[in-house]
This record gives sequence, structure tokens and C-alpha cells, in this order.
Amino acid sequence: MTINIGILGFAHGHVGMYCTQWKQNPALEINLVAGWDHDAARLQKNCDNFGMQGYADLDAFLARPDMPAVVIGVETSMHADVVEKAAVAGKMIVLQKPLALTMSQADRIVAAVERHAVPFTLAWQMRVDPQNIEIKQLIASGALGKIFMVRRRHGLPTQLWDIPSMWHFSPELNRDIWADDAAHPVDFILWLLGEPETVTAEISSLLNPLAPNDNGIAIFRYADGTLAEVVCSFTCVAAENTVEVIGERGSIIQNYGDVPSCNVPRPAGAVGQKWYTLDKKDWTPSAIPSPTSHGTRIVALAKSLSDFCHGRTGPIATAEEGRTALRMVLATYVSAREGRRVRLDDPAIASV
Repeated sequence: MTINIGILGFAHGHVGMYCTQWKQNPALEINLVAGWDHDAARLQKNCDNFGMQGYADLDAFLARPDMPAVVIGVETSMHADVVEKAAVAGKMIVLQKPLALTMSQADRIVAAVERHAVPFTLAWQMRVDPQNIEIKQLIASGALGKIFMVRRRHGLPTQLWDIPSMWHFSPELNRDIWADDAAHPVDFILWLLGEPETVTAEISSLLNPLAPNDNGIAIFRYADGTLAEVVCSFTCVAAENTVEVIGERGSIIQNYGDVPSCNVPRPAGAVGQKWYTLDKKDWTPSAIPSPTSHGTRIVALAKSLSDFCHGRTGPIATAEEGRTALRMVLATYVSAREGRRVRLDDPAIASV
């Protein structure tokens, strides 16, 4: 049965990709009925494109009785304000990542969702990626034995972008590229391994002053000693390997899992994901093919979001998980700024 959905802000480009999928694939059972945006031109363009009724007034948009769910794609700085309003209106909420800019904003979002008991999910692409799910299942199966280390490399070629025209690089709207996009692999680590105890990080601004904190490394340490490394370069034009999992009895390798690794030629017949175990003493190639573009991975989220809105699946990530992922990201700023290992319960995180 088709469900009516409204789009609360079109700032985040991924939202338009989901809308395209929902319009082109009736089997996803999503009917786009209304849109709101504080940017009038952006609102008009998207409502015309997707055949939605546009609203200049947010309260009128949320008062629409035939629209049980909203997808929030406003600038990150506005997340807390609009989530609170959508929760009061009793709407099911899909929120673009990251959850917020600060811990106080994150607390407001979690409180609003809990107070009004509205269904809520964050739109984390890495959590629904089939190859990533396979990695999580292999770890959970025990085939690799005790896990010692996980490494996720992630990147974007921002030097090829028109940075001055993009809100993503505004400190008031989105902090910076590290906060915005390192959030992906940080949440990936949270999803795979749970919440760590500490983080040690170095974050640098190496190319364009308009895109600060464009390169960084964060090492998360767990209570049992397991280490997880997030390596992000947002000045990366070419790469290949994206995930390494090192276990007592085997290893997993994933290639072609982000933009730089999808944008360059691959060897013919290249294997996107494989694992080695002592039991087999050989590599096992995954039966799941690597997409030819990173956009293919992103648009695949449209089905997962449809399933959530129809109640067929639970949230991809809860508001509480979004708050934890944000705390992990903000802790890297404290570590880089103060040159020390930072516990995830360090009160300094609240001041970032």
C-alpha cells in the first residue's frame, strides 16, 4: 500500500536521489505529495521536478493530515529545530546524516523523538550496503575468530568541486567536511563494533582554506583492546581499498566502496570483496558485485527507507545511535585540538 511522504528541505542532495527512485519505481510504494524549504527557489525547482505541492509555511506543511511521514533534508544546523516540529506534529521522521552539529542539538532531537514516540531513522547508506552487511555477518558468525583491527578508508575529491557555492562547507550550517562526511565511516565503525572507549585523532587542513579539516585519521580503542581506524582524505581523486578487517582466524578486504575508488578504472574482473580464513586457506570472493558508481550505493537507500516507512523494517539507525556517532566525531576534534587520547564520556566533547 502506497504511503504519502513529504520532503522537509531539499538542501541535502541525497534526498533528490531518493525522490527520483521513488518516482521511477512504483513498487517502492512511496507517493511524494508535499515539499517545504526555506529557500523559495530550491523549493519551487524540486516541487516542479517531482510533482509535489510546495509550502512556504512549515506549520501548514506539517499540518497536512494525509502525510504521515517526512524526509528531512535541511542544512544540518536546522535539524534539531525541524525534528522538534515534525515530532510535535506526530510525523514519522527520516533524517539525513549527521544527526546534528553539537551534542546539545543531538540531545534535543533524541528528547523530541522519545517524548512524542514517533518512528525515526537516520539515513546512513553504509548500514544498508549489501557488502557492508556481509562484513557484519561474517564478523558475527565467528568465522574470523576474535577481531583485532578494523580499518575504514573513506574520501571525496573536493578539490574538483565548486566549494564556494556549497552550503556543506559553511561552519554555521554544517561545521566542515570532516564533521559532515567522516561521520559516515565513524558510524560504520559504531555499527560494526559498538561504542568505543577512547579516540586519538589528527585532523588537518591541507589544501583549500574554504574546505578546512580535509584530511584526518582517528583511532578508536575498545575495552577489550580492539582497534578501529578511520582514515579520511577529502582531497582524494583515486583509491581502491576501503575496508580491512583483521581477525584471529582470517581477514576481510573490501575495495571500491567510496567515491574515489568508484571513479577510476578497475582491472578486468576485479573482486570487490573477499575474505581469507585459516579453515579454507584461500580467498573466498563475495557473490555481491561492487556497483560501478558510488551513486548506485546511495540510491539503493531508497528501498530501505521505503521499507522503514511502511513498517516492514525497524530504523536503520536510531536517534540514540546518531547521538553516539556524533559524540565519536566530536571527540576527534577534542583529541586533535588538545593532543591527547579522549574518552567518549569526556565532558570536553560537549563544548565542541
